[in-house]
Amino acid sequence: MLERIITQPDNYEPFLLSQAIKFGNLLFVSGQGGAGDDGKIVAGGFRAQGEQAFANLRRALEAGGSGLDAVIKVTIFVTDMGNFKEVVELRRQFFAAPYPADTIAEIKALYDPAAMIEIEAIAAVRPHIGS
Repeated sequence: MLERIITQPDNYEPFLLSQAIKFGNLLFVSGQGGAGDDGKIVAGGFRAQGEQAFANLRRALEAGGSGLDAVIKVTIFVTDMGNFKEVVELRRQFFAAPYPADTIAEIKALYDPAAMIEIEAIAAVRPHIGS
């Protein structure tokens, strides 16, 4: 059975997207960009957007009973591979060994012309205590 995961705020609702879908012991998180709670891309360049995207990813993971430490596979889309070094620094900041499997891809554009990074993930759902 599929379970829709909703976070607040849910800036994806108008676009008919789920923040994440839980299926069994797996959580599939939609791409999380560098938008703040108001839905607008944060100021401060690539690093600020990356930190916000990871914060949004963490929120969706936790809402689904998971966390950054349970990410199995992550896909990071960037609009400029010149930011690769910063992507590695962000991975070091938000993930720990064993690091998740990863794909980093440069794409022409994201959902907002100002967006420079988007992160999607597949994670394990933590078992409930007592189960």
